[in-house]
Amino acid sequence: MDPNIKLPKLNYTGIAVAIALGVIVAVGLYQAQIRGLLPSNISLPKTPGLQTQIIVSEENAVINVVEKTSDSVVAIGVSRRGLSEDATIGTGFVVSEKGIIVTNKHVVADSGTYTVITKDGQKFEVKKIYRDPTFDLAIVTIDGSNIKALELGDSSKLKVGQTVIAIGNALGRFTNTVTTGVVSGLGRKVIAGSPFEGSLESLDNLIQTDAAINLGNSGGPLLNSGGQVIGVNVATTEGAQNIGFAIPINSVKAVVDEFVANGFISRPFLGIQYRFISKDVAILNEVPQGAYVQDLVEGGPAIKAGVRAGDIITKINGESIDEEGKVAEIISKANIGSTLDLVIWRDGKEIKLKATVSESPQQ
Repeated sequence: MDPNIKLPKLNYTGIAVAIALGVIVAVGLYQAQIRGLLPSNISLPKTPGLQTQIIVSEENAVINVVEKTSDSVVAIGVSRRGLSEDATIGTGFVVSEKGIIVTNKHVVADSGTYTVITKDGQKFEVKKIYRDPTFDLAIVTIDGSNIKALELGDSSKLKVGQTVIAIGNALGRFTNTVTTGVVSGLGRKVIAGSPFEGSLESLDNLIQTDAAINLGNSGGPLLNSGGQVIGVNVATTEGAQNIGFAIPINSVKAVVDEFVANGFISRPFLGIQYRFISKDVAILNEVPQGAYVQDLVEGGPAIKAGVRAGDIITKINGESIDEEGKVAEIISKANIGSTLDLVIWRDGKEIKLKATVSESPQQ
């Protein structure tokens, strides 16, 4: 060795400590293997016990919610001419032990005699149906049910990634089907319905979830891990998996409270059936963008103001009708008895009309 080469100084204290720790770990593992606590081919780190505990805990949470709430989730069937028995078409859930049940408006949109079927098979004829004109919500009433009401939560406290549980009648055949998932997004907006039937409806501020919401689940509750309702399942996306939507329960509470207190809901009303004309359609047909009036309610505010079928409403109170659901949004915020300034396009001319908002007729 060259005497001029200097060796680095070693930290003997550090080496001693490292050796000691290594011996302790080795001895500890060796003793554990001898005692049968660990297998000889152990590969660290693994915590199978902890993983099992977490899985069991999650499963128990879902099981507890289902046991707590499923008796309050009902099937809704309808009797029509030519059918020998009720066809189950949707789901609902009890919000008052007075026999008040929440579901979707599209579940009870058709004519017919509706029946509520409980988890244990009891059947109750629906006595009254209230269909909210502003979004896809309906309230139905039955007599003498004494079914326990579900607890309503606070949807404003939801977090993306939070566990949720959906209960409903999948495909109208499999009663009390349970699916789980997470809150995938908040504040979503979707357009529901068929553009070919002129029944498009804008649904705003929805909860997005990957919990499966199948045909027949509509109107059922979306629950948190405490068993509280945080949403009303309302829609799924065609052609996409694991994308469902629910109306936040905070948007429903005021409707339920008013119905429980008064037996009816007071809502502003214009009295038109319309189809939205998008920018592309407007350019193609050389007409302005807006709400194309397809039909009017006889005696309603719009027909009294002079609105006709075939008119295009381009503005209401100075706001351009430039997106789906704009008309419904403006009307829902109007006070009963207030005046709406309408700008109408008719036969190539712009016309200004005034309509007085009335109370929506009970449906």
